[in-house]
Amino acid sequence: MDATLALPLLICLIAVALFFDFLNGLHDAANSIATIVSTRVLRPQYAVGWAAFFNFIAFLFFGLHVAETLGTGIIDPAIVTPRLIFSALTGAIAWNIVTWVFGIPSSSSHALVGGLVGAGVASAGTNAVVWAGLTKTASAIVLSPAVGFFLALLLVLIVSWLCVRQTPFAVDRTFRILQFISASLYSLGHGGNDAQKTMGIIAVLLYSQGLLGESFYVPLWVVLSCQSAMALGTLCGGWRIVHTMGSKLTRLNPMQGFCAETGGALTLFGATFLGIPVSTTHTITGAIVGVGAARRVTAVRWGLAGNIVVAWVVTMPAAGLISAASYWIAGLFA
Repeated sequence: MDATLALPLLICLIAVALFFDFLNGLHDAANSIATIVSTRVLRPQYAVGWAAFFNFIAFLFFGLHVAETLGTGIIDPAIVTPRLIFSALTGAIAWNIVTWVFGIPSSSSHALVGGLVGAGVASAGTNAVVWAGLTKTASAIVLSPAVGFFLALLLVLIVSWLCVRQTPFAVDRTFRILQFISASLYSLGHGGNDAQKTMGIIAVLLYSQGLLGESFYVPLWVVLSCQSAMALGTLCGGWRIVHTMGSKLTRLNPMQGFCAETGGALTLFGATFLGIPVSTTHTITGAIVGVGAARRVTAVRWGLAGNIVVAWVVTMPAAGLISAASYWIAGLFA
């Protein structure tokens, strides 16, 4: 395809990708701020501004390994076309909107991966899939919440032991301050992992059109655009999901909120450095359940947690099916 003739289409597709990134920030705002809002350390309107700032500056702290995985490690970049990217984004956006409307903490990340795979298979069959990258990403559905769960649980036990001689008032006051740090760390992890997924989509689209030369890389303007779109989405918030994450799963105090955010942040940092596109939703949900279970098993609403797990499992195939249908429909107008 001639790059000059494709320029208006490419601009439209990049705008759609940035819209997905905006929805990602909107949808996943709850991940960064649910605990700090539910513990009443910050009011919602201040919490989203706090999270958006750290979402934006995350690119200063992490490499672009996740963007490389999304760009070249899920489907073969040789088969990428504007139609395929449009279909993948359509599937991911549609599923994000459905789950946002119903307040379901599903994964924007896995919706995007499912969309890529669905459109790729519709385009070139199963040979289009890079199975090593897809397996690594799919395994994170189980591993990221499990790691978040155990890290948060361990932190609660350690902190409880260290604070055993302090009064509840002193502990509460200390961790109200420390939650500003833990929320910042989690927002950094969120911005570092999630924004890179859209970077990878835009970069592989540019690469497929010959606009990046011989080597795949992520231009700086793509990095800044994606971080800005995600930060803006976070500013707009996702209050339905904040309510589910911050209060319906389990009740949190500032110490528990600190442990959940810190455990989740450590999980995201590790995944981002390894180039694994994990779900920030899965991670913080696992961490919140971990701190609730540390108090007592009955403190967690396991029925709701089970419904959330079902949404996780359904996300990739649902987004993939929508993307495959979109690819077929787009072909009717090609």
